[in-house]
Amino acid sequence: MSEPQQQAREARMPAIFLAHGSPFLLDDRAWVAELGAWAQAMPRPRSILMLSAHWVDAPVTIGATETVPLVYDFYNFPEKYYQVTYPAPGAPALARRVRELLGPLGRVAEAPGRGLDHGAYVPLVCMYPGADIPVLQVSLPTLSPAPLLEMGRALAPLRDEGVLVVGSGFLTHNLRAADWRGDAVTQPWATEFDAWCADVLARRDVDALLDYRARAPGVRMALPTHEHFVPVVAAVGASIDVGERVAFPITGLTYGTFTKRSVQFG
Repeated sequence: MSEPQQQAREARMPAIFLAHGSPFLLDDRAWVAELGAWAQAMPRPRSILMLSAHWVDAPVTIGATETVPLVYDFYNFPEKYYQVTYPAPGAPALARRVRELLGPLGRVAEAPGRGLDHGAYVPLVCMYPGADIPVLQVSLPTLSPAPLLEMGRALAPLRDEGVLVVGSGFLTHNLRAADWRGDAVTQPWATEFDAWCADVLARRDVDALLDYRARAPGVRMALPTHEHFVPVVAAVGASIDVGERVAFPITGLTYGTFTKRSVQFG
């Protein structure tokens, strides 16, 4: 292995998918600690690319490249959650690189005033509370798995450039079925769907993942809509051409229906 190749290999960042929680996550000490410990266990990124369930927009759209106000995309929460800030530096160089990598897949748009939404900044507050790492958010252009897999694959070279590629969502996301009490009983369909995801991701079974709507048990209850699941497909895409380990740094279910399962590739 040449010296440049060795340096690239040593610098390679993981690609990850995380369960981003709601703004209430910031009051969950155990979950905050898990996210913080995960960040500490990974190499420190030079910059972060966020693909959040809360921004689905076609074509692929690049968000703000300078520090702008956050997007408080939630309603009827206590006022303190609208006072949370995360003034991370913008990442204009990363934006240029993303445009270069994704250009061959189609048109890339820009939304220079679009700040980080809660699917992006809530986990970052927990993982990198200093807000001192440049962050760029890019939209999901579709909910179809196959194009998102290719999008992740196109973004994979960023990992060798010190960029942490993050898919942010939830493997299960059924708000109507959630039980917000602290002693909620976990629903069997949520457990079954979570176990299926764990098996498919651990085996890197891309065919099953792309066909999850037909193959996964309990999918209709687990995912009445699909925007929270599909960021994991992009994360898999960023790992698909690399033989590397798969780990689950955070697991467990909360509110009876939500799996906290998060995934690290590499």
